[in-house]
Amino acid sequence: MSKKLKFSILLLFCLVPFVTIHAGIQDLIHVRLKDRLDRPDDGYCFDILGTGNTLRMDLPLFAHNCKPFATPDSAIIYTPKGQLIFPAVNVCVTAFGVNNTALPGTSVLLRPCDERAAFYETPDLQKFDYTENGQLKLRGFKLCLTVGGESSSTYSPNDRWRVLSLETCATTPLRYSSWEMITLKK
Repeated sequence: MSKKLKFSILLLFCLVPFVTIHAGIQDLIHVRLKDRLDRPDDGYCFDILGTGNTLRMDLPLFAHNCKPFATPDSAIIYTPKGQLIFPAVNVCVTAFGVNNTALPGTSVLLRPCDERAAFYETPDLQKFDYTENGQLKLRGFKLCLTVGGESSSTYSPNDRWRVLSLETCATTPLRYSSWEMITLKK
């Protein structure tokens, strides 16, 4: 068994107890763009920059080519409240906004779920409705999670990334804003 596979299995076993205790029976998922764009074999999924203890939760969330297994930087839970939680690090996908408003083009951040901090109360900026056409729409807004039109290589020439932002749902092509929730094997 390869080192990478052993590490992946270890990470999965570390994630499962956290999910069971904190999220009940909800499944771990990858949020993957339906259109594979320039990644026909794996597509693009939500991802946190970094790995292991070097995850950069202080930087915006982005889309990275999908991994074939659950990892702390890509495994998500979609809750009945509409929150997208990374359970391994206990943070929610959060729209950047001011005074509980968000604008087209805004960044997507990682913040503690239901955080209330000076100048940035997040509960209204962390709820996403999964629409019939696969868009993840920020509840109460006309903004959907969208990947950028360009990709670039990461630290590995085999991997690619794209910007993730909130754009106007009605005018954004579905190829950049229609997602599927892929249940990960436990």
